[in-house]
Amino acid sequence: MTESAFSPLPPAWTRAAIHAHLLACPQCQRAAAEAVGVWLNRSAPVYDLNHRRQWQEFYQCSCGCAWWAWSSDRPPSQLTQT
Repeated sequence: MTESAFSPLPPAWTRAAIHAHLLACPQCQRAAAEAVGVWLNRSAPVYDLNHRRQWQEFYQCSCGCAWWAWSSDRPPSQLTQT
């Protein structure tokens, strides 16, 4: 069974995840888009100073490192109009 990024229960690999301050693997610098596993912690949103909701995004890299970053760390989408 394939794990879902939206599953209510976290995959086992998230237990060893470390906080990355950039949206890339802290060990090998691969981008989040290259992750082999992704899980979003939607059960515990946090609110920033502007009252915007953010979540922890967990990533499993092919190098073996598990890491997480805040959804607010994601750069603006090129698909949105500015």
